[in-house]
Amino acid sequence: MKRAGGTPIKPAPIRKERNIQFAKFPPGQVPEASDYLGKLEHLEVAPRDERRAVGVAYDLHEHSLQELEGTLEDKGYHLDNTLMCKMMRALIYYIEETQIHNLDAPERPLKRSQSEAYTRAWERHPHGDHDDTPPEWREYK
Repeated sequence: MKRAGGTPIKPAPIRKERNIQFAKFPPGQVPEASDYLGKLEHLEVAPRDERRAVGVAYDLHEHSLQELEGTLEDKGYHLDNTLMCKMMRALIYYIEETQIHNLDAPERPLKRSQSEAYTRAWERHPHGDHDDTPPEWREYK
């Protein structure tokens, strides 16, 4: 998108604050992972040793939790794989993926042309509104 003067408009930030949970073994992953993540641009990192987690804050235009956790796993870190963590992780991945997908969606759908297309398709589609009863039987009294 561009302004009238030709300068591009920067999209509004979508700030996310998440915790990346680590497994109990091997110990000492939190300080190492927070040091590694601290080197990435556009990412705020806060180690939380007492919870075996690293707090991260980022803009969804720059990073996603799936990307960050995938990077950590590729580097050999072990994330918490309890059922609750897996479910929360899957939910967050889905939400962020949907938000990223919706950023590319058009701002205003063309409602008039869409409704006309659905109306034409409905008229041509053989649906259950047709009555095969002969007209003389329908008016029988």
